[in-house]
Amino acid sequence: MTTTQNLDARSATASYTVPGVEKDTAAEIATSLQQRLNDLNELHLTLKHAHWNVQGPNFIAVHEMLDPQIDAIRAFADEVAERIVTLGFPAVGTPGALVAARDHDDYNLLFANTSKHLEEIDAFYDRVILGFRESIDLSGELDKITEDVLIGQSRELEKFQWFVRAHLEK
Repeated sequence: MTTTQNLDARSATASYTVPGVEKDTAAEIATSLQQRLNDLNELHLTLKHAHWNVQGPNFIAVHEMLDPQIDAIRAFADEVAERIVTLGFPAVGTPGALVAARDHDDYNLLFANTSKHLEEIDAFYDRVILGFRESIDLSGELDKITEDVLIGQSRELEKFQWFVRAHLEK
């Protein structure tokens, strides 16, 4: 059973949601937020993996650039999970659920030079930010509070991607 199916199966048991949002609407938002939570959990783990395994030119700059991003993204995951629960639904943060919900391959670099890691990280950010934009569009129609959370986080994710891309410029 995927995370989305898990969340949908549990939605009938939600006994509350936020004032002004119907339970069905809250379930739709929570399902979208669960996808973002999965993205954020995977992103911070992947960035830490790259942080440990990056080598070559500009090693220390990239190594040290990633830690603040990791810390911020972990905090974003916590905020998204708490929003899901505030809406009355469980936030699923288990590794098995994350892997089961994925529709893409794992980050496959181990020891690699900074350019290779940064190219893969840039592509990872593309995927995550596109997902956030989809959730922003959905929540903008349904719940302005959730939209606000996602916009603020997206702004920071885009800035982090800019930092990565600045290292890739020739």
